[in-house]
Amino acid sequence: MEQSVGDPVPLAKFRSDISRQFQYYLDKATPHTSGRWAGTFALLLLYAIRVYFVQGFYIVTYGLGIYLLNLLIGFLSPMVDPEQETSDGPSLPMKGSDEFKPFIRRLPEFKFWYAITKALCIAFMMTFFSVFDVPVFWPILLCYWVVLFVLTMKRQILHMIKYKYVPFNIGKQKYGGKKGSASSSMSKD
Repeated sequence: MEQSVGDPVPLAKFRSDISRQFQYYLDKATPHTSGRWAGTFALLLLYAIRVYFVQGFYIVTYGLGIYLLNLLIGFLSPMVDPEQETSDGPSLPMKGSDEFKPFIRRLPEFKFWYAITKALCIAFMMTFFSVFDVPVFWPILLCYWVVLFVLTMKRQILHMIKYKYVPFNIGKQKYGGKKGSASSSMSKD
């Protein structure tokens, strides 16, 4: 069976190979959280330097900022919103006597990082095409974004306080326990 010149099989194989290779490196990067985020912050710095020296693409940057704010809200929000949920599924404990249920994010950390990195790459590539350089007065966009950020974060923090959840896991929880017994056993040695 002969393949014609326009046969998509080699192209499909090439795309499959590239996709498999990309997924391999993504899987290798998964456990290296600090390295992934360091690379993303370096990409953000590179993007900021590019926008600063080009003196343009403020609409692209504003759109990127709005998208990153949306991702941040998803990252800080629980999967099941206690305000809207009345089912028998997992929910956040409301009283001290309630059963502990772990905080499950609406947007997991890896997907959060991946979406941010992908958005930064797309925005960076957009800065090479003049069609995206729409002339705007950037201080207005910046002020509007800051107001939007403050109001959104205020609402999110009030939601966290109201439903008593903390979306961050900072190490292993430490308990008070017996403090005097550890020091007295050391002094006896």
